[in-house]
Amino acid sequence: MTAHTLTGERSVDLDRITTVRLLTTFSYGSAYRTLLVRDAHGVRLGITTERSRRKLRRAIEKADANDARGAPGPRVSRAARAHLGLPPRRGLVVHTVLAFLLLTVSSSLYVVAVLRLGGQ
Repeated sequence: MTAHTLTGERSVDLDRITTVRLLTTFSYGSAYRTLLVRDAHGVRLGITTERSRRKLRRAIEKADANDARGAPGPRVSRAARAHLGLPPRRGLVVHTVLAFLLLTVSSSLYVVAVLRLGGQ
């Protein structure tokens, strides 16, 4: 899979995926999800389109089938599996809640630190 990024063109080998993680961000009341894929060469790519998600899902299903035969498969987070519709399908709600809490708590701590430093 190849994509154009700000730093140039990047290619991820879907046959040699090592990790897949889900990144959730929030803006204007909506949650935006990006699948972060890393291959054996260390190349990382963020996947957001439905077409790319279908390709990634097929690649993970293929790797899971090979994993049943003894070949090591990629490490795919529970949230990423749930977002792709792969079993087990739990973990997306927990991931979203934790991402929101992390954002809220870190923003609150930043505001407290700025107010304390500004008040002295």
